Amino acid sequence: MKERKTTGSFENLRVWQDGCDLAVLIYKLVQEGKISRDYGLKDQMTKAAVSIPANVAEGKERETIPELLRFLYFSKGSAGELRTHLHIANKIGYLDEIIFDDLNGRAQVLSKKLGSFIARLKKGKSEG
Repeated sequence: MKERKTTGSFENLRVWQDGCDLAVLIYKLVQEGKISRDYGLKDQMTKAAVSIPANVAEGKERETIPELLRFLYFSKGSAGELRTHLHIANKIGYLDEIIFDDLNGRAQVLSKKLGSFIARLKKGKSEG
């Protein structure tokens, strides 16, 4: 059986675009306030945020649907990891509720988009 190949560029995927946007917001966030001095949490947050679009890109570049699916699951896991870091940062007073709600909400929406994309690919539908 012939393995299904991916088409197009990862830059055209909405989940990659949204992941990059979220990573930029996280990088801007950790440059200010108390969180900027907590190198451990700051590092974990930025790594998780960057991992979301980076895994989408890596999976896409491997050019097969099974590999793309594998890396989309990694991206979804990184979104959950980032949300955990946001919860912790909020609970220890590094984030106010408005910023927390916005960023956590964005990460949740992105995770749902990743889940929908995974489901479409598993059903043999397009990558768009």
